[in-house]
Parts: sequence; C-alpha cells; structure tokens
Amino acid sequence: MARRGTSGWIWVDGRFVPADEFALPLGDAGFVLGATVTEQFRTFRGRLFLPDEHLRRLAESLAILGLEPGRPLSDIAAAAAEVAARNHALLVAGRPAADVPPDLGVVTFVTPGDLPAQHEGRGGPPRAVVHSFPLAFASWAAAYDTGLTLRSVSVRQVPEDCWPIRAKVRSRLHYHLADREAQAAERGARAVLAHADGRISETATANVAVVTGGAITSPPPADALAGVSLGHARRLATRLGIAWRETSLTAADLAAADEILLTSTPNCILPATRFDGRPVGAGHPGPVYRAMLDAWSADVGLDIAAQARAWGTGGVSDTDPT
Repeated sequence: MARRGTSGWIWVDGRFVPADEFALPLGDAGFVLGATVTEQFRTFRGRLFLPDEHLRRLAESLAILGLEPGRPLSDIAAAAAEVAARNHALLVAGRPAADVPPDLGVVTFVTPGDLPAQHEGRGGPPRAVVHSFPLAFASWAAAYDTGLTLRSVSVRQVPEDCWPIRAKVRSRLHYHLADREAQAAERGARAVLAHADGRISETATANVAVVTGGAITSPPPADALAGVSLGHARRLATRLGIAWRETSLTAADLAAADEILLTSTPNCILPATRFDGRPVGAGHPGPVYRAMLDAWSADVGLDIAAQARAWGTGGVSDTDPT
C-alpha cells in the first residue's frame, strides 16, 4: 500500500493516492475552462451526511452537461465514504477524546479530462476525483449567534441560456465578483445574487429563505440551485409544523422579512441579521432559526453550533455551497 500523505488520501479514477502526491494537469479542461461538475458532502462524526441526495444531484448535473465520469456513480459513492472514513480517522488521531469531534468536507468533482488544445490535439478520458479537508469552523462559528450580513449587488445570476441553474458546476467567477462588490459596500457582507428581472437566487455559498409571520418561503428551483441542505431544512420544518412554500422572492421581500435563513452543506443553517445596511427583523437570530438549528442538531445527534465553537472561532466566511 502507498504511504499515507501528510494531508490524508485522495481517490482519483479508482485509485487512492496520498494527498500530497496528487496533481491535476494544467491542461485539464476542468482547470482551463472551468468545465467541472462538483458536489460537496460534509460528515458528522466521520460519516457522510445525506449522501444519496448529494449523489442524485451529482448524477443530474453530469447528465445536464453530457459528461460521463468514466466509471459508475456507485464507485464514486463508495470512494466518498472511504475517503471520509480514512481521513476522519487521521483527523482525530492523537487528539484528546471529545464529545464533539471535528468533521470533514468531502468533495467529488468530474472534469472532461485533457483539453486537446493543450495536449497536441489529443484529448483524454474524464477525470473523477474525491478529496476532503477539515471543516473551517472558524469561518462561521460566530455566525450561529450573531448572524451574517447580506447585500444586494449589481452582479447577476448566470442566465439559464448560458447553463442550467440545476447543474452544480465550478464556473463561479460571478460569485467572486458579487462578494467583492458586497464587501466593498459593507465590511464582512456577502452578496445576494438576483436574476436580471430581480428574482432572488442565492448567495455564493448558500440557499436563501425568508421567514414571515412564522412561515418559511424559498425560491423555486427555476430561481436557484436546489440545495440539498435546503431540502433537509424543509423536511425539518414539516416535522416542526412550520409552513413552507416556494415562490419567487425580491429584495423587498428580504428587506421586509422577520428572519432570513441561509442553508449550506458545511454549516447547515445560519441566520442573516442585516440586509442592505439595515437589521433583519429584530436584528438578531430569530425563533424559527433557533428551532430549525435545534431540530437539525437533534437529527444528527450532535450540537452543530457547539461543534463549530469548540473547533474554531473568528470571522465569518464560507466555503461551498449548498
């Protein structure tokens, strides 16, 4: 067996390799063109959370782009579980036993392979990769209690006639530009992207929902990538007896909301407490958010906010989406 890398293991097209020996060719179309389908999981106590839902979305994204991963999705699913198990064992090795252990983000991505223009006219087979990293709890630990700041921006969501919003891909320059604009307007803010007609879509790292009169409203799938975490939040809301509907939202809806909820894979659910320079509702995390967070923690058997506080403190940013 190959020796373990200093950063754990990566699965590449059916092989486990030490992470510090992995290299993606500079001429890979995923790097050159951003033509990459991706999906991110997270673990709880080292086990993948909602793996079936993430794999279904990965399969849909691959189908939309007409990209064949070169191997069965069942192989990628097994690889994701194995990468999580191997690298979580390394993550906790040597650490004192704790009631709330650290966890991982686990990413799989598929590229079209070598770009012929950079390989003397010869292409190559698709590449499928699974890797992991310790969750950056310091990036969002404080937000469970204080909330996030959102801003409207001029950068728009990519229109449907460029690529379908249902496909989760790595072409994300618009997210980068949007967050840069938001942070220039208000320190620490993140952008809320809208379509050209004003329909709210999402942030760079999260789905958006609003709470008004105790009920939750989220954009329909035509407006935003259908988040796996958003879907889980809806199931939890049903258990709690909280009404939920889907309809297009505008900036005015966010400004008038009692609460704004943000759902994403790494941190599950966070509140936004400021929007466009003004407090959201009472200006602090609200009761629906707190009920949802408690229900999510109960569902996974771990205090989600306490885990983040235990393993990180500091500023507020995020990694991947939904």
